[in-house]
Amino acid sequence: MTAAHDTVVAVSLPTASSISAIYATVDLADAYAIALPEDASADPEQLARFIFAQQSFWARGLMGLRDWLVAGFGLKTARHLAALDAQHRARRVGIFKIYAAGETEIVLGEDDKHLDFRLSVMCTGPASQGDRRLVLSTVVHCHNRLGRLYIFLIAPFHRAIVQASLRRAARIGWPAATAA
Repeated sequence: MTAAHDTVVAVSLPTASSISAIYATVDLADAYAIALPEDASADPEQLARFIFAQQSFWARGLMGLRDWLVAGFGLKTARHLAALDAQHRARRVGIFKIYAAGETEIVLGEDDKHLDFRLSVMCTGPASQGDRRLVLSTVVHCHNRLGRLYIFLIAPFHRAIVQASLRRAARIGWPAATAA
């Protein structure tokens, strides 16, 4: 794998993404892109499942700490969401609910009492020109002060985990495109 294929860059939220204008007010919005090799899958659901299945030890540790800290506030924990995944696998990708799935984008997320968020995993660019990218975008809408405090505290960790997850997936090797 060449270094270019595991370089993650911050980009503007893609205007073509269905999450770009999903909320009237946004408390966090970010997007990160990484090159996809020509032979990699362009199926956004397959790519999302691959990315979220490759979490590093430290990212899983941070999620465990997050769960421990928020449980007392009655917020949804990763353990609770993982149990939903086991029950409803076809409608979830890991701990995230599938809100929409299309040919180039899958929208995942969750709603809770403190905030709602959506993630977009979108494939852009033609493979034939070697300019395919995967863009992972996040938008968050907070409902109250707890949500705004939560997002303020976790935003740096969120950004680090997203970037590390994309780099890790690239280094492991993206799933291959299947023959039609």
